Amino acid sequence: MPDDVTDDKSVPRPEAMRDLVRDYVRGVHATYLDHVRHLPPAERGALPLVAAREVTVIAAAARRLHLLATTDSLPALHGPEVEYTDEYHGVTWTVRFYDPSVMPDLGLLGEDSPADVRRVLGVADTVYHLAVAVGGGLSPHHAQHSGVALANQHAKTLRDLERIRRALPQQARAVDELGVCVRNGLDRATALLATDLTSGRVVPDPGTPAASCLNAVLEDISR
Repeated sequence: MPDDVTDDKSVPRPEAMRDLVRDYVRGVHATYLDHVRHLPPAERGALPLVAAREVTVIAAAARRLHLLATTDSLPALHGPEVEYTDEYHGVTWTVRFYDPSVMPDLGLLGEDSPADVRRVLGVADTVYHLAVAVGGGLSPHHAQHSGVALANQHAKTLRDLERIRRALPQQARAVDELGVCVRNGLDRATALLATDLTSGRVVPDPGTPAASCLNAVLEDISR
């Protein structure tokens, strides 16, 4: 690590911190894309990060560091905003940085839940959303672990949705909507869709995670 990463051996300079985050995102994406290269072409092409081809990764500093990859359009850089662009295996991404000095509302979040951070940023749809512990959580090892976990999660979700789609061919549009809600962690919306898709046989309890709602639908169609 460069000698100028910190002034007091504990607080990274802004430039050094941005470099750490940029390297972490590069590590996540490279690991993800390498990990899925063995998949059949059509299955690989359907994965959210591969299908997007070009995303903006918003690095939002609240109580934790939130990394949101989105295909939403962002306006041109304004004032002190900073961004960097990188590419790997045909996927291009731009990392853009926001902290309370740039966006004061980030500093006012009490719990900084993913939903609250997305609301403050005005992001409607995400390719992924990671909450990262600053410091050790940005190591290359953590980036590789996150990349593998994210790739496996996306691949499993696609396979699960395809199983549901085949079982419920007349409700394909609702299944697609279910997939969007699961990817964005919209627990309540996913629960409502799970109930609708199963004609009321699945009624998740309030607060049930979106992934658990998806699993409940899978169990229902497998009976």
